[in-house]
Amino acid sequence: MDPYAVLGVPRDATPAEIAAAYRRLVRELHPDAADPDPDRLAEVLAAYRALRERPVPPAPPHPPRPVRRRPSPGEPDIRAGPVRWERW
Repeated sequence: MDPYAVLGVPRDATPAEIAAAYRRLVRELHPDAADPDPDRLAEVLAAYRALRERPVPPAPPHPPRPVRRRPSPGEPDIRAGPVRWERW
């Protein structure tokens, strides 16, 4: 059983596309729907479970955060940036 074929999505589908196809098929095949198909619903559930449990590629690393230096002894603790003036 090819889970991609069961859900009707391409092999390079994103997780959002897979979830959308799954929800659409469950609405169509649900026992409360106009034309329920319990066998096909079981296939869709198994296919989605198989695709959901596949390993997710790791996210790219975050860029390094800038290091804040401590103020030197004569420097004030609070530094302010440019001030925005508004007309009253």
